[in-house]
Amino acid sequence: MPTPRILPSIDQLRQRPGICALEAEYGPSAVLSALRAVAGTLRQELAGPAPPVEDRQQAALAIEQRAARQLEQAFAPSLVPVINATGVIVHTNLGRAPLAPAAARRVADMAAGYTNLEYDLTEGQRGSRSVHAEQLLAQVTGAPASAVVNNNAAAVLLTLAALASGREAIVSRGELVEIGGGFRIPDVMRQSGADVREVGTTNKTRTADYAAAISDRTAVILRVHPSNFRIEGFTERPALDELVALGRRFEIPVVEDLGSGNLLMPPEEAGIGEPLVAASVAAGVSICCFSGDKLLGGPQAGIIVGDQDLVSRIRRHPLMRALRVDKMTYAALEATLLEYARGRAKTTIPVARMLHTTAEAIGRRARALVDGLAGHPLFESDVVVGVSTVGGGGAPGSAIATRLARLTPTDRSASGLESRLRRLRTPVIARIEDNRVLLDLRTVLPEQDEQLIESLRTLA
Repeated sequence: MPTPRILPSIDQLRQRPGICALEAEYGPSAVLSALRAVAGTLRQELAGPAPPVEDRQQAALAIEQRAARQLEQAFAPSLVPVINATGVIVHTNLGRAPLAPAAARRVADMAAGYTNLEYDLTEGQRGSRSVHAEQLLAQVTGAPASAVVNNNAAAVLLTLAALASGREAIVSRGELVEIGGGFRIPDVMRQSGADVREVGTTNKTRTADYAAAISDRTAVILRVHPSNFRIEGFTERPALDELVALGRRFEIPVVEDLGSGNLLMPPEEAGIGEPLVAASVAAGVSICCFSGDKLLGGPQAGIIVGDQDLVSRIRRHPLMRALRVDKMTYAALEATLLEYARGRAKTTIPVARMLHTTAEAIGRRARALVDGLAGHPLFESDVVVGVSTVGGGGAPGSAIATRLARLTPTDRSASGLESRLRRLRTPVIARIEDNRVLLDLRTVLPEQDEQLIESLRTLA
């Protein structure tokens, strides 16, 4: 009967070409730990009733192969690319907006070396990172000044900390929303040091309610776009220009949290109902805050635009250093904004392109996918009518007409098929309805179509 003595020593194993290659890839320390762990496991198996190897050569090969698999798993990154076939355009769980190719290239260029992030090339001395993207933001929003932080919640927090700490921020009860992940607008407001002064009711707030609450402690009027829910029926909300007029009458800044950062589409287009940033700026709002990675289609960022004096106060606040963004965020943001400035965002920014793509165009791609999967042993496929949605906490209830590739399993459940899609080398994230797997190519990048077909063909 084989005994543990057939195991080669660790020193002998490290002389093998395969092990030397593993050390070159993963480092000697990690490989040594893996060899010891695998050898220990194999030693226990050799003492059992069904030893997996019979001689030293087999044992050495088994240890090498197991160690290679263990190292591959241990060193595999947890963050991996996936194919989003859910039809949710701004999918928070999948990283929200995919960057435009120009933005991705710009990030790679800036990440690989030094930059003038905080260096004034004209004066030859230290500069400010806040100047980056400012001119482009002014061009696409109409606001004279801007600041960029790491997300929109941070933008609201910093704005209120700079403008309203120790004083009151007036906000409608109907706008005290939860913004996702359990974070709530009133909690963010309180963390800024501002006192929350609620006015109106859940469904009705009038300009007179704001006016009645104004006192010598009032620092700002906060307007929050309730982008992640909708109240219908017996409702009332002041028009933006009414709040702006009220703020001017009492010399109180109006701060608007716009959420999604719509720079391109009028609210009536595609039924998204998301106000344009430029429209709020034009209406006279003092400060607007919005996200960089939602409808704008850029990197995760919180963008603050508005009056020069107020933005300067925001930039000088101590929290600005804690919330500021790095060179890669600025690189991606500038490259994204350039696409808007050049008038080609509808075709070059993935989120914008997905919103504007017709159902007929999606249908042609879905038909090509179904044709490429004809005769698959695990499922039948066809094209059906369906809807996509904006996602990302924006445009609640949005339903954008689309076409879906429907996969009907032949001998197993849809959940089993969907699970196998998630375990592909490049995971495919789909949705299930009526025990069928649905693939919405609206959110699949066109250059991923062939990869998707080939991945699905490998399922057997």
